[in-house]
This record gives sequence, structure tokens and C-alpha cells, in this order.
Amino acid sequence: MHLSEEFDVAIIGGGVLGTSISYFLSALNRSKKIVVIEQAGSVAFHTSGRNTGKVHAPYLYDPVRKRIYAKGAFEGYKMWEEYCNMKNLPFRKDGVLEVALNQADIRVLEKYRKWGTQNGMDEADIEILDGRDLKEAEPNLRCQAALCVRRDASTDYAMLVDMLMRDSQKNGTIFLMNSTVTGINKGDRGWEITLNNERTIFADLMINAAGGRAIDVAHDAGVAQNLTDVHFRGEYWKAPREYFGLTKRSVYVVPEFPEYPFLDPHWIIRVDGSCEIGPNAVPVFSPYGYDTMENIKEFVPKVLEMLGSGARKAVFNRQFQELAISEVQSSMSKITMVNRVRRFLPKIDPDKITEKGTAGIRSLIIDENGTFAPDVICAKGDSSFHILNYNSPGATGALPFSAHVVSTLNDSGLINNEHQDARCGPWQFSEISCSMQ
Repeated sequence: MHLSEEFDVAIIGGGVLGTSISYFLSALNRSKKIVVIEQAGSVAFHTSGRNTGKVHAPYLYDPVRKRIYAKGAFEGYKMWEEYCNMKNLPFRKDGVLEVALNQADIRVLEKYRKWGTQNGMDEADIEILDGRDLKEAEPNLRCQAALCVRRDASTDYAMLVDMLMRDSQKNGTIFLMNSTVTGINKGDRGWEITLNNERTIFADLMINAAGGRAIDVAHDAGVAQNLTDVHFRGEYWKAPREYFGLTKRSVYVVPEFPEYPFLDPHWIIRVDGSCEIGPNAVPVFSPYGYDTMENIKEFVPKVLEMLGSGARKAVFNRQFQELAISEVQSSMSKITMVNRVRRFLPKIDPDKITEKGTAGIRSLIIDENGTFAPDVICAKGDSSFHILNYNSPGATGALPFSAHVVSTLNDSGLINNEHQDARCGPWQFSEISCSMQ
């Protein structure tokens, strides 16, 4: 039996981005029928809920090449703080240290400090500490210098997205869980979206916020055919309770190869005070490649896709291959991964690290030239809008960026918002819609 239903807007993806878009869109359009389609049983089930929970400060992002990421991180910090305060959700202002292990790294810290101020941070919120200051502040830390970033926080994005979903539902949004998009077609009744090979819904406007599947949805809609994606699994190891007070702040290390998505594992303090080591970045063949069986299933089609696209140039790059092999080794060997953190926290005993954390997967876009896209990509199609390459600090910037998307949809004629200045939680929409300009 085939059931059908008609909507004004269908949002594919119930992560932090899709849910945030539904939150603002429904507040401005109470009479429109809006549906969010999510293949998992709950919102934020994949990447949005499988991260470190950090509310990132915008110091790592080039204000030109990564402008949207930078703006989103700056504006998102205060918006999440306000939302958490209003809803009594966890928001811990704990800060972060970016450490330099050699003289070359110190020059990078200087660049990061400059980027941070260019992206809106106050100088008091970001400063470089020398070895003497660090020894007093963080006696267990071993490095030559560190960038102390005070405007950085921790939260639980799974809790935040669940609350956003509830607020969006109060505005009339329908969330269809356990609904996998198995077909997309543009017909006389708008977008025909088939779910689980059995149900078809229709929508005048389709918004693609599908995360790891976003490029596949875009291709099915005839958009961004020159782009492809590659997937990386980030893994974590949990620290025992005796290490919970090892540092006061999370500790990151300057990445050796910033042009690639391979980050040296960090020392993470979560919002509940627990600590983890991670992530690495292991190449996998599916946006849901948490286990071997899923990767085996998707291996052949993904390799064929990559060989026929610009990804071929990236994966056959010798340096990329060497780094990828190193990440696979870190996945197979706990010692390899823990030792990367012991370079700046030598007190950690690998034998005491015994429990794995929750892995998450990032899907990055590669263009036809084999280059990783540095920033978010927004592509407009026929009655459709596609958000691609939305990665870290995507959760941090989800609220302001989603408001920007809703405003863009109105300005481009894809939707006519009924109310341009509705009250959205603690904000007036007009006050936040232009924050990403």
C-alpha cells in the first residue's frame, strides 16, 4: 500500500542543521506544512551527536577561505549560550589550549591569534602563553607555547538538537523518523520523495541538509555533479577517572598538514567533565561506515565513484596516501593514537586507556581538481536548496547559519516567508538573519 502526503517544504536530514532550519522556518511560516525526514530513529543520531560537544571559537578558520565557518562559530557561541540558558541545558565555558611543540608551531599560533581577532574575538579572549605561564596554569602540560582561547565552551549537541526538534514540533513541523530517502524525482506535483521504497511524499521545496548523504541527494536532484565526497571516521579513547583533572582545559595540537582532514588527536574535556583522546581520521567508504560490514558493502561502488571524479587526484597523491595509512595504523593500534597525545601530556599511561569512545564520521567535498572544499557550499536547484560540505564547526554555527539559509530562501524566491520578524526563542529573527553577512 502506497501512502502519499503533500508538504510545502521537505527537509532531508534531522541533524543539527536540518533541525535548526526547521526551527526557524516553522517560526516564520506557521501555516506552511513542513516535514523533516530522518533515516535514524532520533535526531542528531549520526555526526551531530557523535562529536566532542565543543562550541568552537573561530581562531582556526581563515577569515577569507573559511568565512562561513568563521562567522558561524563566532555568532553561534552566544546563540547556543542563550538557548542553553533559556532551556536549562548544559553549557560549560571551559576554554581550550592550542599547543606548539616546536618553533614552527609558534608561528602558526601567531597566525591563529590574528585570525581569531579578525573573526571578531576580543584580544582578552585569545592570547599566547609562554612556557613559564603554562607551567603555572597547566603543570602537567609539556610544550613550548600555547594559544589560550577563553571563548570556547562545551555542551551536548544531542540534547540541544532534541530540544530544537520539540520547539519546531510546537510550530507544526512533522518529523518522520526511520525514513530513508530511496528515490527523488521532480514531477507535476513538485518533488516526489520516496521513503523506504514504500511511501511517497510530495513537496514544493526540498532542502537538502542530509550530512553524509548530502552529495548523493544533490546528484539525484541534478545538482553539483562536478563534486564528490570522501568519508573519514573519527575515533576516540576514553580516559579513566584518575585523569579527569589532568588539565583544566581541552588541549589541541597544531596540525602538521592543515590542507588535509588529518588532525592529530586532542585531549578532550567533555561537558560532564569526562576526558577522551581523539579523533583520528580513518578513511572509510560510507557516511555510516562505523563497522567493517558497512564498509565492505560500500567499498566497490565508492571506489568506482571516486575513480571517476576529482577525488581520484586526491587519493592518488602520495602524501595523502601516507597520511591515510598512518590514520589506519592509529585505528588498529591504541598505542599509536595515545602516544600522539603523550607528546604534550607525558603522564598518560597507555595501559590505563582501555575503553573506546563513540566514533563519528565526517564527509568532505572534493572538487573536479582534487581539492578539498575549504568552506560550506550552498547550491540552488530547481525548487531545491542543497547544503554541502557542512562540517566542523558546523554544530557551533548551526543556529546563525540556519537563520541565514531561511533568509536566503526568501530572498531567492524559493519560499515567501509569512513573517519576516517572528520571535524565535530568545531572538528576534531580524536580529540574527543578517549576522552571517
